[in-house]
Amino acid sequence: MKNFCKLIPVLFWLIGVFPLFAVEADPGVEFNIRFLDRKIYYVESDPIFVQITINNNTPNTYRFKLADERVFSIDFDIRTMTNRRLPESDNFIRKRTEYQQVYFREVAIESGESFSFVENLRDYVKIVQPGSYRVKALVFPELFRASNFVFESNYLALNLRPSAIPGPDGIPFEMDVATGAVLVCQPIPPDEVVSYMITARQQSQWERFFLYLDVEKMISREASQKQRWNSENEEGRKNMVKEYRKNLQNAVIDGDINVIPTSFIIEKTEYNNNEGTVVVLAKFRYSNFTELRRYTYYLERKDNIWKIVNYTVRGIGTEQ
Repeated sequence: MKNFCKLIPVLFWLIGVFPLFAVEADPGVEFNIRFLDRKIYYVESDPIFVQITINNNTPNTYRFKLADERVFSIDFDIRTMTNRRLPESDNFIRKRTEYQQVYFREVAIESGESFSFVENLRDYVKIVQPGSYRVKALVFPELFRASNFVFESNYLALNLRPSAIPGPDGIPFEMDVATGAVLVCQPIPPDEVVSYMITARQQSQWERFFLYLDVEKMISREASQKQRWNSENEEGRKNMVKEYRKNLQNAVIDGDINVIPTSFIIEKTEYNNNEGTVVVLAKFRYSNFTELRRYTYYLERKDNIWKIVNYTVRGIGTEQ
């Protein structure tokens, strides 16, 4: 991806009332949006991240202005199934209406390249009721109110669910993105457990990824964390589980289990009544080579359910 920025100009901004109307983008220039992670979204204040991508399929360089305060470059139109538009967030209104300097950069996208950035829907719109919504991004290539041109993106379907169902340990049950049903562990063998977890990661389905991961055992692998776990009360342990899940999703910890392989092969599986190991050859494709890693996953069985409790990884070279 190639993009270049000119010297940042400064504008003095005073919101006025000018008519806006949608126009078609330059032929070959596409404005697309997608959810950054495929997951179940709840009515609480968890972020709803959307990736905005501008693709330049023309033979020429495409230029547009991108404000440091993104509210001057984009907006989100979120509507109910009855076509009622949701109101703007308080933060969005404040930024759009106060008199201020607006800094922006001019981004140049070369032919065949793209430019992306991520925004949280909740920074733009108040979403306080569960339900089904249609999401569309509005892009202002010449900044909001500097021009009456606005480009529209594709639509996304957003299903916002009521509060997550708490499990017996206080941690919400995992929900299947495709069906909305509560995910339940099945008595499958260790190799299928590992394959299920890796496939879930490849598809960015975090609810499935965590299903067969024994988070308590993963947390307790380090002596300091184990001591902390043992010393915490019930509420403290719940917070540790939430913290671990969040940090793993953000690649703050356990980066080797968090990365997404291009492909993988189950090489060896061994297990008895209570313990098992699964050896996996994982491949990670880069532009000029493929990295090979060998993972060994350690599993334990409880109540006839196998769960991953630890893992090791070893680099074994590359291939073309």
